[in-house]
Amino acid sequence: MQVAKLDTTATGRPGAGRRIRGLDADQRRAQRRDQLLDAALELFAAQGYQNTSIEQICVAAYVGTKSFYEVFDSREGCYLALLQRISNQAFAIMMATLDEAPDREEEATPVLIGAFAHALVDDRRVAKVTFGEGGAISPASERQRRANRRWAASFIEAIWQRYGHTDDGSAHDVAIGLIGGLFDILADWQIDADPGDPTAVHVLVAKLIRFYDTVQAGLGYVPVPASPPRI
Repeated sequence: MQVAKLDTTATGRPGAGRRIRGLDADQRRAQRRDQLLDAALELFAAQGYQNTSIEQICVAAYVGTKSFYEVFDSREGCYLALLQRISNQAFAIMMATLDEAPDREEEATPVLIGAFAHALVDDRRVAKVTFGEGGAISPASERQRRANRRWAASFIEAIWQRYGHTDDGSAHDVAIGLIGGLFDILADWQIDADPGDPTAVHVLVAKLIRFYDTVQAGLGYVPVPASPPRI
């Protein structure tokens, strides 16, 4: 099974224009975009999406408000772009990890789950923006989260296919449920996790592996039909 690619296309405008400090217009615009996303990550994680204004993002990024609207149409647009950047980075990490994963599934599972966890929690700001109080709540942001979960589920299906699990028609639904569970465990963990505790991520990875193994063990399980009730 081929894993569907996330949309990594950045909005841009045609035409390079004149060069300033060695950068053409498109390169300067991309640089401002990165500065704004870096500032948004810091502010959304520190004080929450609802408490962060476009003006605060611009001040932190050393970018003018006019330049902000040349890149994003709204604060929500900035948040969605940040969420997409986080997803793209996690996508790259997971695909590289899968390419190098051991041939034996029992050895590959902790490697893959560990990579998944580290991609999302090594920078606690990423976990807060993705799962916690730093995130936006809107129909558009929910659509983005659902798209990310569908990609993650297709990645899980690719793992199962690689290691020889047959699909009885329920694999996709099971994978969606599995990803939801993994994300919820991670979201719950990040609320109380101590950033100064070096063992915290190890504990999280162990929880995620245990949950993954439990769900994966049920693949292909066919329950015995219940006997009809006695009348």
